[in-house]
Amino acid sequence: MPNQNSAPLEPGAVLEELAQVAQQIQGQMQDALNGGWQQPVVDGPVLNSMAGGLLQALAVFNQSLFADPARLLQAQAKLWEGYAQLWQRSVGALTGQMPPAAGPASAPTDRRFRADDWQLPAFDLIRQCYVLSSQWLLEQVAGAGDLDPATRHRLAFYTRQFADALSPSNFVATNPQVLRATVESGGQNLLHGFRHLLEDMKRGGGRLEPRMTDANAFEVGVNIAATPGKVVFQNALMQLIQYAPVTDQVYRRPLLVVPPWINKFYVMDLQPKNSLVGWWLEQGYTVFMISWINPGPGLADKSFEDYMIEGPLAALDAIEQACGEREVNAVGYCIGGTLLISTLAYMAASGDERIKSATTFASLLDFSEPGDLGVFIDEDQIAALEGKMAGAGYLDSADMATAFNLLRANDLIWSFFVNNYLLGRNPAPFDLLFWNADATRMPAAMHSFYLRNMYLHNRLRESGGITLVGVPIDLSKITLPCYFVATVEDHIAPWRSVYAGARLPGGKTRFVLSGSGHIAGIINPPAAHKYQHWTCDSLPASADEWQAQATAHGGSWWPDWKFWLGRRAGGKVMARQPGGSQLPILEDAPGSYVRMTSHQE
Repeated sequence: MPNQNSAPLEPGAVLEELAQVAQQIQGQMQDALNGGWQQPVVDGPVLNSMAGGLLQALAVFNQSLFADPARLLQAQAKLWEGYAQLWQRSVGALTGQMPPAAGPASAPTDRRFRADDWQLPAFDLIRQCYVLSSQWLLEQVAGAGDLDPATRHRLAFYTRQFADALSPSNFVATNPQVLRATVESGGQNLLHGFRHLLEDMKRGGGRLEPRMTDANAFEVGVNIAATPGKVVFQNALMQLIQYAPVTDQVYRRPLLVVPPWINKFYVMDLQPKNSLVGWWLEQGYTVFMISWINPGPGLADKSFEDYMIEGPLAALDAIEQACGEREVNAVGYCIGGTLLISTLAYMAASGDERIKSATTFASLLDFSEPGDLGVFIDEDQIAALEGKMAGAGYLDSADMATAFNLLRANDLIWSFFVNNYLLGRNPAPFDLLFWNADATRMPAAMHSFYLRNMYLHNRLRESGGITLVGVPIDLSKITLPCYFVATVEDHIAPWRSVYAGARLPGGKTRFVLSGSGHIAGIINPPAAHKYQHWTCDSLPASADEWQAQATAHGGSWWPDWKFWLGRRAGGKVMARQPGGSQLPILEDAPGSYVRMTSHQE
């Protein structure tokens, strides 16, 4: 029920406050323009590709609709019938002639409408009208005939973006939380929100980049990415961190970690309570972490195979120098896992057996169903992206962030729009969102190869489909044990696609499905007692068969992996300290590469 202690929302008071705020905002805007404020930037390869893809999809959709006038009339009649029933229920409830009845329901997890004020009759009617209309739109896309799967997927994605943008929660006049805050603060929430907007536009160089967290609450190397260690090796693409042990004895085989370079490695080392690196050390592993550079135009020609040579292959040589151990176990996260498995196939061709087991977190090898990211993948969009990258030498981090944020627009765009600009609040400190905002660029050559060969043509799954340093890559030649983790709500690496890739290597593979999504499902320490995971000892032909046979377990998947890897980690030896070897210490962890922002060249 609405908060009984809150004053009622009086329309006259609301309008008076809004008029006063509008005058003050107009003055602030003029001051900003007089001060040389940069005009908004509305271009970018992601937004341009969205516009082109949307126009194409709408043209096909319109043809489908008008090809069947009877179906269109029937759909319109259904929509108006829904409006009529909704209005009848609302009027009946207001007049007391009939009890309130449930109309179209938003999802229980929809945070936009959780506030008590949304239950007030007027705003409940607005909410239900919105839910009815958005559901109707999505139903039309789902039921449209003569659409190929790719066009239907693209159209559904853009329709969701359109529906999310038009939510009544995103507008002052139709969001009761914002109206109440406006009255109670005398409009100060909107003034503060406008200042936030100007600051975000200035920080983004004219591009709106809403703050997701309090950036001043964290400092890399101080209270985030702060596990003690040393940088013991570096080249043009990466620094190699050796972490200090926390146990007297460690497993003989070190652990090499290949993180994604789409973001920074410290998603695995946020804070002590949720640091995967810290947990590995507690289990008795010698952990070596690759920290990728944030590339500028000088690294535009760095290719996917350069990432292999200067990444995991260079790290293997450095690890042998650091602790005299040739054999390692390896972990790869997201695109880091894709690179790791590609590297294993490359090594298999020459009989290089230094890596004894491989674990991947949310990594794709089979890109036939890439989820919503597939919306941005076709020849025209990739060609346009390559044209943009040719000028800069890289894909800008802001463009990458836009694409990923659109996958969860309500959580990663509109929630901050409402909180920061309409409610005028500062975002709360959140380590994961601090990491998410610390984005990186992609070198032009590498990113073009990755998009074309993995996403567009799906060649990695084919024997000899891609060639690295002159070696045809065949994943079936990988015979070492592999452990694949996917997450059930992953929008970036859909779990069924991860499963399809898990069946490509030729060795013994264990597949585990975790609850939650791409980050929270992986970074899930056992002490948190969150989510669940599923295991199955076999690897049947389809993901659905695996799911039918899988057993559910409460909590984190980390203990299952601990048992699996422990049998492959070698015996115990005395702990190894960074710097006690042929490799000199270059600097303290987390190093300098991770501190490079996308505003530095």
